[in-house]
Amino acid sequence: MAGQQFQYDDSGNTFFYFLTSFVGLIVIPATYYLWPRDQNAEQIRLKNIRKVYGRCMWYRLRLLKPQPNIIPTIKKIVLLAGWALFLFLAYKVSKTDREYQEYNPYEVLNLDPGATVAEIKKQYRLLSLKYHPDKGGDEVMFMRIAKAYAALTDEESRKNWEEFGNPDGPQATSFGIALPAWIVDQKNSILVLLVYGLAFMVILPVVVGSWWYRSIRYSGDQILIRTTQIYTYFVYKTRNMDMKRLIMVLAGASEFDPQYNKDATSRPTDNILIPQLIREIGSINLKKNEPPLTCPYSLKARVLLLSHLARMKIPETLEEDQQFMLKKCPALLQEMVNVICQLIIMARSREEREFRAPTLASLENCMKLSQMAVQGLQQFKSPLLQLPHIEEDNLRRVSNHKKYKIKTIQDLVSLKESDRHNLLHFLEDEKYEEVMAVLGSFPYVTMDIKSQVLDDEDSNNITVGSLVTVLVKLTRQTMAEVFEKEQSICVAEEQLAEDGLGDINKNRTKGGWQQKSKGPKKTAKSKKKKPVKKKPTPVPLPQSKQQKQKQANGVIGSETAVKEDEEEVSDKGSDSEEEETNRDSQSEKEDGSDRDSDREQDEKQNKDDEAEWQELQQSIQRKERALLETKSKITHPVYSLYFPEEKQEWWWLYIADRKEQTLISMPYHVCTLKDTEEVELKFPAPGKPGNYQYTVFLRSDSYMGLDQIKPLKLEVHEAKPVPENHPQWDTAIEGDEDQKDTEGFEDSFEEEEEEEEDDD
Repeated sequence: MAGQQFQYDDSGNTFFYFLTSFVGLIVIPATYYLWPRDQNAEQIRLKNIRKVYGRCMWYRLRLLKPQPNIIPTIKKIVLLAGWALFLFLAYKVSKTDREYQEYNPYEVLNLDPGATVAEIKKQYRLLSLKYHPDKGGDEVMFMRIAKAYAALTDEESRKNWEEFGNPDGPQATSFGIALPAWIVDQKNSILVLLVYGLAFMVILPVVVGSWWYRSIRYSGDQILIRTTQIYTYFVYKTRNMDMKRLIMVLAGASEFDPQYNKDATSRPTDNILIPQLIREIGSINLKKNEPPLTCPYSLKARVLLLSHLARMKIPETLEEDQQFMLKKCPALLQEMVNVICQLIIMARSREEREFRAPTLASLENCMKLSQMAVQGLQQFKSPLLQLPHIEEDNLRRVSNHKKYKIKTIQDLVSLKESDRHNLLHFLEDEKYEEVMAVLGSFPYVTMDIKSQVLDDEDSNNITVGSLVTVLVKLTRQTMAEVFEKEQSICVAEEQLAEDGLGDINKNRTKGGWQQKSKGPKKTAKSKKKKPVKKKPTPVPLPQSKQQKQKQANGVIGSETAVKEDEEEVSDKGSDSEEEETNRDSQSEKEDGSDRDSDREQDEKQNKDDEAEWQELQQSIQRKERALLETKSKITHPVYSLYFPEEKQEWWWLYIADRKEQTLISMPYHVCTLKDTEEVELKFPAPGKPGNYQYTVFLRSDSYMGLDQIKPLKLEVHEAKPVPENHPQWDTAIEGDEDQKDTEGFEDSFEEEEEEEEDDD
């Protein structure tokens, strides 16, 4: 009976298969992820955007020639060595012979398949004489020849060969282990145990433990959990945070503490330079002891942030620390926004009055601080300072101009080209073109809002307690496109104005003949009226002739009177027939109009149903795409003169009640807005019916003065009463009803029979 047999690889052929697959699984993904990127593509991209972003700090830092880095070269050498090993093993595997070959006795006897018994015996005699051991032949070869001869001549051996592939019958199943035999050799047992123990009991636990220890300190957004705890404590403690308090809490993050972050540095010179900056900045409260906000690392981060917002020059030794701190600010502010939102949700879910939610002003100050940190501007500074070549000195010429009152970016964009050039006359032509190029790259986002209740029969009817879904479609354009549209509109208005003046002049010159030409038109209209025919006056005749004329007129008059009576009767009959036909036609028209109106209503209802179905399908497809697709967060680079890192345009979208100063929907961080983006904001409808005025906010996390605000009106109705009886809730079965009907019929039939018997 067949069994199982395990054996190690003595020849090393299967071990090469294992080693080739193992090396390939490592080398191929490592090459995809670790191969250094081409620097030429990045240089070409930077060259293309140099006209707009050439004065940005991050652009200048990117262009600085870095010190020669050996890491990319080492990566390439290691990956190439791995590929060389992989190719060598693949070549080795291709040259190895197959150990398993199908047993064929014809090949052993050097015969063609289908040879006769006589040919088999003849060939066996010749080979046995050649390989017989008694005559100095090969004993192993002779045994193979004898086995092949028996497989072809003996019936039982031939049957085993045809069924099992071997003349001896079924053989034991052999499993090869792709490890060389020397690994399990007793001589090498101690060395193998040491290697296994070192790999699986020392190296692997150390690697996994170090990775786990680092990962548990960070959240999903790579923020230290200790930082989140600090923010949660101080946001809960200070319900309404102004900008000064917010900067103080932001600087208390553990990312700036060298004890928790090795990238943060603390130098002995900080004890001299930081107090100097504090005296220059002023208005920093150092008396209040509130750790960790008053720790040295937090004080240093706060001073560096305030000097950045004031655009102050700092010592070179602190520039690297300031750049490190600024790179962390957007992510830390996003974490603070998340903390505020979580506390607001907790306050709504709890009925305790002691748990106070943060105010809407605290949330909006976080968003404004992100804009300030990216642009390097203080809170109440003009957004025009984001543009190049516009400083505090020449800003007064722009904002305090007698003719133009320019306060925002939109005001500057709305001017005509000639007015804009006159306003910025203090700039040279090259600088003016650079300002226009930068201004043209700024984003201009429009919002289309639609509120509805999904998964409801009437999606446009918002009832008390329903889940309202506000679909916001964001469309991003650049200010350059707005320039072009406004210029085209101005040109069209000028043309219309010119055409209007020309028409006025034509009216003035040609007014006379145009008024004269009105006469014939009136006569033409008057000609359409039927003229009244006047009867001719008869000429007087003599008396004799008058008598004859009277007699003749009497006869003719009687005949004409009879004819007129007949014509009147016929006219009356025709009039009655026409009235009947008119009535029938009117009734037919009314019936046709009713049918048409019913058809139109059905068509409208069908169209509405199709539109609702399409909207539902689109929402489902949108959700599936959002789950399956992973969009890139690389949108458009931000123009920032003093930010040390290239940042992408991201936005916050939320709904708030300005009157009550409450947050209606949680902010959605839009990180994938390139051209268009659709966002769903969901919130529960108010608990009382009525009209509500909300506001949809779109705030940038990078630009100042480019936020968008749009009103949202909601009309909340009373919820529909829950029906007590519904046809779908009836549990009666048709068979039971039929049975009841038959029972009632039988009872009535029996009663009739009894009445008939009583009568008899």
